Amino acid sequence: MVVTKHWTKPGDFKGNPTENDFKLVEENLPDDLIDGEILCEAVYLTVDPYMGIPGEHLGKPFGKYKTMFGEAVSKVLKSKNGKYPVGTLVLAPSGWRTHFISNGDQPPLRPIPFDLGQLSPSLALGPLGMPALTAYSGLRMCEPKAGEICVVNGAAGAVGSIVGQLAKAKGLTVIGFAGTDEKVSWCKNDLKFDYVYNYKKITLEDALKESAPNGVDVFYDNVGGDFHHEMISKHMRIRGRTCICGSISNYNNKEPKTYPQNNLTIFLKELKIYGVLVTMHKSEGPNALSELAECIKKGELRYKEEVYDGFDQMPKALAGLFKGDNFGKAIVKASNYP
Repeated sequence: MVVTKHWTKPGDFKGNPTENDFKLVEENLPDDLIDGEILCEAVYLTVDPYMGIPGEHLGKPFGKYKTMFGEAVSKVLKSKNGKYPVGTLVLAPSGWRTHFISNGDQPPLRPIPFDLGQLSPSLALGPLGMPALTAYSGLRMCEPKAGEICVVNGAAGAVGSIVGQLAKAKGLTVIGFAGTDEKVSWCKNDLKFDYVYNYKKITLEDALKESAPNGVDVFYDNVGGDFHHEMISKHMRIRGRTCICGSISNYNNKEPKTYPQNNLTIFLKELKIYGVLVTMHKSEGPNALSELAECIKKGELRYKEEVYDGFDQMPKALAGLFKGDNFGKAIVKASNYP
């Protein structure tokens, strides 16, 4: 009998997620599969900032709890489905669980949509997964042009690090903001951003006086809050474009902060403000991720992974995102592959 472990969230977060907000439960899975079913074991699981958004979350009910949601790279252990032989790697929104049974549609299984080569399967959750497609699609929406200036916050994170490199490749001047000197150094020296600042040590206004005194054309926002409001209100050029990807600074504010209206600035400068939701861009995923995979293999796209070893590390990994612990993409390794 296979025992699957689930991480569940009994209640809403009280502020940012902590390790104590989760409960580990177990479930026995059937020994025998029926025709069409597949037994999978999680190899790598993702944690992402959106998991900290308050409110009712998705997942299979388990008693009075629900399994935390999220994507995993899993391997097929047993199969009575010809599409998924034993040993196949699949992507699935299977949540925070070690094992699960699927019929291919529930939960939906997807083959990795590009050639991994010698790359780790974990990349399908980060620089070749949802964060990468979010970066790719959001930047494309902003119609970046060579010679323009791009600001990206969360610059050393899973999305921001890809955004900055893609913007550099298109000929933009890239200005990054990150939360530690180590992250600043990586973005500057390894990713070759033009300017990088530790936002804890310098104000946005003082930083942009040096690097963008005449304003910013493209702003890719992963942070929200004060940073977002100041950029929109003060630092965008005429017909500048903003992509709002996330708002990690205020997902779990106990009392939502209000800001003065900036409608006047938006229409006087004819600013365009986009939101990007990766599920709206699935159609471009295979081609985009195949293109990025080749860039990684050629050394043209750099990345970092913060790998937590063991399924028991899931709560710690998520809590770490909101403390700035992650460097690049946060991943939990639950089992070995092959």
